[in-house]
Amino acid sequence: MSDAGIRRSAVLLFSLGQAQAVEVFKYLGPKEVQKLSLAMAAINNVNHDEVDVAVNLFREQCAQRASIGASDEYLRNVLTEALGADKAGNLLDKIMQGADNSGIESLKWMDPSSAADLIRNEHPQIIATILVHLEPDMSSGILQCFPERLRNEVLIRTATLEGVQPTAIRELNDVLTQLLSGSDRIKKSAAGGVGLTAEILNFMGSNVEVSALSYIREYDPELALRIQDKMFVFENLLDIDDRSIQIILREVQSDSLVVALKGTSASLREKIFKNMSQRAAEMLRDDLEAKGPVKLAEVEAEQKEILKIVRKLADEGQIVLGGKGGDEGLVE
Repeated sequence: MSDAGIRRSAVLLFSLGQAQAVEVFKYLGPKEVQKLSLAMAAINNVNHDEVDVAVNLFREQCAQRASIGASDEYLRNVLTEALGADKAGNLLDKIMQGADNSGIESLKWMDPSSAADLIRNEHPQIIATILVHLEPDMSSGILQCFPERLRNEVLIRTATLEGVQPTAIRELNDVLTQLLSGSDRIKKSAAGGVGLTAEILNFMGSNVEVSALSYIREYDPELALRIQDKMFVFENLLDIDDRSIQIILREVQSDSLVVALKGTSASLREKIFKNMSQRAAEMLRDDLEAKGPVKLAEVEAEQKEILKIVRKLADEGQIVLGGKGGDEGLVE
């Protein structure tokens, strides 16, 4: 979701009033609450026109409903507009399926290191079962707190986990009951697999990524190849068509782009330049030269933020991703 969309949502919540805003927040996940809370805290003054825009946009979406009775579709449209397709999908799964995941929900509100401390002594299969219920960036943060061998063992099990069987769910319930005082009725069956493992690895630093893939390759070369094929790294922007690059650039902040490009090849930089106006390209070149050396961790962080935008646009059908896989970039 764009910064403008988050701000509009924050303005809308302000306009609803405290009681109604509280009810909305009850249906949001940790990431949505954090984003909206930061946006609301940053708002000092909101003019009448901005409130009108936010409220009218919401009203227009409601007015497009041909039948109020179609509540599921209405809720899907509203949440997708407010939160984006991926976040709305996760939330709708919980609402529509009636899943009682109170134990898992408790983990979602923790910082990754605290969650890692709670589950690090469990069997890798149990840890993998827990992680497939979390967002990929949260799972990635937890895994990076583990020793290398445990991390790799969990990733292998995540990649080969097709779904959670009833016996595994009962075992997971026992673990979460003891660790988090959670519910003993987790109904949702989350699937792991190659795609989720690739997405988790995309959130990890290059060194961890290389180590994990090397370990998985020794265990099962074909499995490692399938994971790599699902991964999309920053340098793969070279494989995207020019129109899609232009759409991506409209969603990316210039400061973020400058840092991210410090760790890319000359060919990718040229691809970016040619999809900008001449003046914008010249300004970007100047900013890159003036920026100086940047820490690898900062470069990777900005690249991963941009890749989140890329995947969101791809999920929404606005762009088409090209080739997959690739090697890590070097900061020059």
